[in-house]
Amino acid sequence: MTSTHRLSPEQIQHFHDEGYVIAKSGIDSKLMKAMDDELEKWIQESRSYTSNYGETVDGKARFDLEFGHSAEHPRLRRVANPVEISESYRLVLMDSSITDMVAQLIGPSIKFHHCKLNVKLPGMETVVYYHQDHSYDPHTNDDMLAILLMLDDATEENGCLKVVPKSHKQRFSHFSNGEYTGTIDSSHYSDFNMREVPVLASRGDVCFMHTWTVHASQSNRSSTPRRILICDYTAADAYPLLSPALPSQYTGKIVRGEPSQYARLTNAELEMRTLYSEDSFFELQGQVSAK
Repeated sequence: MTSTHRLSPEQIQHFHDEGYVIAKSGIDSKLMKAMDDELEKWIQESRSYTSNYGETVDGKARFDLEFGHSAEHPRLRRVANPVEISESYRLVLMDSSITDMVAQLIGPSIKFHHCKLNVKLPGMETVVYYHQDHSYDPHTNDDMLAILLMLDDATEENGCLKVVPKSHKQRFSHFSNGEYTGTIDSSHYSDFNMREVPVLASRGDVCFMHTWTVHASQSNRSSTPRRILICDYTAADAYPLLSPALPSQYTGKIVRGEPSQYARLTNAELEMRTLYSEDSFFELQGQVSAK
C-alpha cells in the first residue's frame, strides 16, 4: 500500500523535542470500520468466558479480562497482537500511512515489534501507571516508538493517554526492592502530575510516542468507550537485549526499508527486566484479571 500522508518538519521536530506528536493517521474509513467490527466480535465472544483465554506464541493468554467481567457486563481490556488473527489490523500496522510516518521518525528502515488493543469500556476500572516502554523491551539503541491509533475520540473523561513532555530525555527505575514492577516509583508522581498533558484526539488520529516517554492513563469515567490500537516499532539496526515482553510471530519483520546486518549500540546503562508470568502488564502493575 502506498500513501502520500506524511508528517511535517514541524511535527517531526515536536516528536524529537517533546517525546510525542499527534497527527492524522490517513487510515481509510473502510479499514477503520473493519477493525471496529473485529473488535466488537471479540468483545461479544468474551461473554462466553470467565477468565483470560486464547493463546499467543509464548503461551500467555491473547484476551485479557478485567476483574468483574461477566456475560452481562463484558470487560475485555486487552487483545494481544491482533495482527496474528486479523487481516485489517495487519494492513494498518504493516503497510499504511502509519508505517510511512514511523519511517520518517526512526527510519528509513523499520521493524515491527509487537502490538495490542487496549480497551476501556464505560464502567471499566483499568488504569495505566506511569512507566516508560523501553523498560519492558530494552534494545541496543533507543530509536523506538509506539503508535497509538484512536478507535474512539479520546477525552480525559474516558481515560485518554497522558504523556510527560521531554521525559524521553530522562531515565527512571522500574524496580522496587529488587523486583521488576513495570512502574516508576510513586515518589515521582507529583512531578509528573504537574508536567503531564492529556492526548486529546479524535477517532482516526494517531499519537507517536518515543520509547522513553513517561506516560499513564486513568479509568473510563464516561459513558463512551476508549479503544486504542498500540504498536511498537524499532529501527532496523535496533536489536533486542531480552526476549520480547509481548512476542509476536511477526516480531522483527521489516515493514519499511531494508534489514540491517549490524546492531547499532548506544552507550548506556540499562535495567534488565526480569521475566514475569502474568498475561498482561495490567496484572504486573497489580490489577488482577477475571478468574
